[in-house]
Amino acid sequence: MPSPHASSEPAPSRRARREAMAREEASGAARTQVIDVPGYEAPTPPRAVDERGADDAARRRRRIRKGIIIGLIVLLVAGAWLAVRALIVKSEVEAAQRVIEHVQDGGTLEVSVPILGEHAANAASVSVDPVWRIAEFIPWAGDNLRGVRLAAESLDVLTNKLAVPVLAARSGESQEPILQKLVPVIEDNGDKLTSLAADVAGIQQSGALIGPVRAGVEQVNQVMSIAGPLAEFGPELLGANGPRNYLLVFQNNAESVGLGGSAASQTLVRAEGGAIDITTQASSADYQEFVPVDVDVDQSAIDLYSDYLLHHINTSSSRPDFPTMAKITTAFWQRDIAPDQIDGVISIDPIALGKILVATGPIQLSTGDTMTSDNAVQLLLSDVYSRWNSYESPEIVDQFFASVAEQVFGKLSSGDFAPQAMASAVRDGINGGNILFWSANGDVQEQIADERVAGILPTDNEEETAVGVFFRDESASKIDYYMKSNIDVTQTCEANTSRFDVQTTLHLDIDQAAAEALPDYVKSGNPNWSPTTFRTQVYVYGPPGTTIESVAVEGEEVALKRDDVVDLGRPVAWFETYLNPSELAKVTATFVGEGEFGPLSLRSTPMVQATTGTLAGCE
Repeated sequence: MPSPHASSEPAPSRRARREAMAREEASGAARTQVIDVPGYEAPTPPRAVDERGADDAARRRRRIRKGIIIGLIVLLVAGAWLAVRALIVKSEVEAAQRVIEHVQDGGTLEVSVPILGEHAANAASVSVDPVWRIAEFIPWAGDNLRGVRLAAESLDVLTNKLAVPVLAARSGESQEPILQKLVPVIEDNGDKLTSLAADVAGIQQSGALIGPVRAGVEQVNQVMSIAGPLAEFGPELLGANGPRNYLLVFQNNAESVGLGGSAASQTLVRAEGGAIDITTQASSADYQEFVPVDVDVDQSAIDLYSDYLLHHINTSSSRPDFPTMAKITTAFWQRDIAPDQIDGVISIDPIALGKILVATGPIQLSTGDTMTSDNAVQLLLSDVYSRWNSYESPEIVDQFFASVAEQVFGKLSSGDFAPQAMASAVRDGINGGNILFWSANGDVQEQIADERVAGILPTDNEEETAVGVFFRDESASKIDYYMKSNIDVTQTCEANTSRFDVQTTLHLDIDQAAAEALPDYVKSGNPNWSPTTFRTQVYVYGPPGTTIESVAVEGEEVALKRDDVVDLGRPVAWFETYLNPSELAKVTATFVGEGEFGPLSLRSTPMVQATTGTLAGCE
């Protein structure tokens, strides 16, 4: 019997089962069908997404690897290029340095400058090298590359844009004065020189410069610090923008006065377009005496030098401040000689003139004399008084000095001199205080104010601690041709305090018999003294920020006049000495102050017999 739980329906056949499965699959497919809707993108199955991301990442990694490889290749090539360029520049600069040393040893400029110009141009070619210029932005290394490039460019411009054209102008057949030829050359290159001078001065301040680069940049900066201002103001000073008048003052060191000597001879020089001409000449006899000129000076100057500073042109150089002297001599000229516009004042003495004659060679004077570098000082400061009695024939002496001025300026304006020797002579004259310059142009005066040529005592002790010792002969004589001087400055330091001992010795190095045989104009103008007694004032200027601690004197008749005056921002000890022939006088002033003091230096009256002495600072 069949079971009671068994189905009464028959089992489905195989075919029925297959058909049922087909219907079920078709039904499921219908349920999962994607409707095609515009703008709709069906999602990618998870496996497809993973595969595409992996491909993109691989491609990015390949691109990065290629970029790194290419970058390394570029850096290696650029580095190799810079290394090669640096070696070339180094070689060219060293070759240029050898040429410069050859010139300094006496080599001729006409032969050396073109060779120097070739090396300078090769070295300066890095200025148009894009790789080099881009590399200048690299920290640390960039400053060194920039310093090398600026030094090379400066040398190139100085040589090929200035020196080469100037030498060509000197050797040309044109009779046009050399300075007239020089003005347009300076004007054409002025902007470039001024810009380079500023850039070189700026890069010198970088702390990243390595030793050799720093040394080279500093050497170039010494030249560019002069060339830049000359390029900027030179054409203006030489009259490129209209006539310019300069008062040339001849200081006579045989009668020592402050900045040099008695300002007894003056010449008005006119510059126009580079041409220089002498227009008027005068001497002390042409000025009113005891009638002061209207110039505003500090009361401290009057306290030290009396009103003689303002009513005798001879003593206008008493105060050791050339702007003061320049304004006084200008006022004298405009009042007593002619109401000319004065654009600047130049001071020169026979000591500087003797050095200049090394460059110009001998000059022939109207008196028939041949003046050379060897006899200039003796001829101008001694022989002239032996030949002519200046009391009886002052016009002869004036004519003599006028002839000297005319001949020297003729040589200078024509370019008839050795350039390197002239540069050396002018540099030595400026450093010795024998050549001074003041400009009525405020921009020019500001530019030179810190230079020795300006004749201004430093106002602080940052760069140097300058002590000043100045003399003024008050015997109405020319006895300082025989005066010897020695100045010893000693600094002692303790904690934050410095002490400066300044000891000055004067020695009238002539015996009584020789003094009595001197020409009348050389002996003392005071009949109660001549020829046995000569009076000299000594003014000792301490460093800024110090005070006078003590003073001392040694000698037959030596005395302290004042030690309570502060002039030009400095304490001053003023002594008075009376010397008989062969006698010595010694004065000492001690100054004390706190703070930092730069290296010691000395400013003093340029004497016929060069001042000796020592400077001993703290170690």
